Amino acid sequence: QVQFVESGGGLVQPGGSLRLSCTASGSIFSIYHMGWYRQAPGKQRELVARITSGRTTNYEDSVKGRFTISRDNAKNTVSLQMNSLKPEDTAVYYCNALNYPASWGQGTQVTVSS
Repeated sequence: QVQFVESGGGLVQPGGSLRLSCTASGSIFSIYHMGWYRQAPGKQRELVARITSGRTTNYEDSVKGRFTISRDNAKNTVSLQMNSLKPEDTAVYYCNALNYPASWGQGTQVTVSS
């Protein structure tokens, strides 16, 4: 079964940037429609960005214009560039395949605070 490993989180001040990465095991990554999700304390996990196998992208309204999702099929990775970060972006961020979902990984913590 495919596994996803997230990395790149950390503590950043409001207005700062972070780049998250997600690496997938297996050899069929190119067919996955991939998503970045986040879960803030006390809230449900939500999908914030997705990229199809054909590289079409969609974003949740609150991150449009600030977050950019991209993929590198040769490296089995999907990335999330996050700019102009806000305290409300604080959450654990996860990746998963939308069309072939796997068990959730550990995620990567993003904390936006001064």
